[in-house]
Amino acid sequence: MDRSQKSESVAQLNDVFNQVGVVVVTRNLGLSVDQSTALRGKMREAGATYKVAKNRLAKLALKDTDYTGIEEYLTGPVGLAWSEDPVAAAKAAVEFAKDNDRLEIVGGAMGTQVLDEAGVRSLASLPSLDELRGKIVGLVNAPATKIAQVVNAPAAKLARVFGAYGAKDAA
Repeated sequence: MDRSQKSESVAQLNDVFNQVGVVVVTRNLGLSVDQSTALRGKMREAGATYKVAKNRLAKLALKDTDYTGIEEYLTGPVGLAWSEDPVAAAKAAVEFAKDNDRLEIVGGAMGTQVLDEAGVRSLASLPSLDELRGKIVGLVNAPATKIAQVVNAPAAKLARVFGAYGAKDAA
């Protein structure tokens, strides 16, 4: 990389760190190209991004962001996973690490809150924003459905009674 590419990379990472909800730091212990491609695919499906970045450039990009606390994790061959959803990147990284021992979760951060490996794993166990939204919609929708059933029940009973009288008269 020449100087202009490095400064462009730092600027891109800085923009990412200013916009995302969570950053997960992983250690690459010899992932093959196929495994790395599969990891990136899982991240994309979850709405997250995975990138291997030079530690020195990533440390420069962390300045003036909420994620300055993860500098200590940027040693050795690391990769960064991030997402706007505070759970998506952590969940995808932890799920991939369960099946593959060549990816190690090092730590991460959610805003100014620095997380160790256990913190990232517990974050991954939480439901995603979409799951929470679905549960809230279900909870809001359930009383409305029950009210509609209660309001329609007398009319349905009357209709059955009238139907029975009509069938009785026809016989």
